[in-house]
Amino acid sequence: MTNRNISFIVKDQNPLMLRPTDTVQTACRSMCERSVGAVLVTDARAHLKGIFTGRDAVQVIANGGDPAKVQLSEVMTAKPDTIDPEHKAIDALHMMCDGGYRHLPVVVDGKVVGIVSRSDFKGLELDQFEDEQSLWERIC
Repeated sequence: MTNRNISFIVKDQNPLMLRPTDTVQTACRSMCERSVGAVLVTDARAHLKGIFTGRDAVQVIANGGDPAKVQLSEVMTAKPDTIDPEHKAIDALHMMCDGGYRHLPVVVDGKVVGIVSRSDFKGLELDQFEDEQSLWERIC
């Protein structure tokens, strides 16, 4: 399990996708049922419009929003960073670390093919990433 292509990680995935008009409540229920931390917000053709995470749900509640009425389009991160499935795992880890997020949509020509999260990476991939991070910290 060295530095796999992202395509290998997402090959059998069925990512959770909802529409921008779906509510936060629907998203949270779906996330709970599927035991996932993010929803990819897409149009009818699976083109990515945004991402909604557990952090976004907390923000809605903390700000007094009604999860049964607030639509994902109002609170999602629109146009999130994405990665191509032919990139390496280490590329995704760097993007997530640099961007401060835990989920990264995998997209080809705007269409969702999967999603990776920090927990998808293990063993030598994480070791390599941590070694690189440590090196950068020593240099800077």
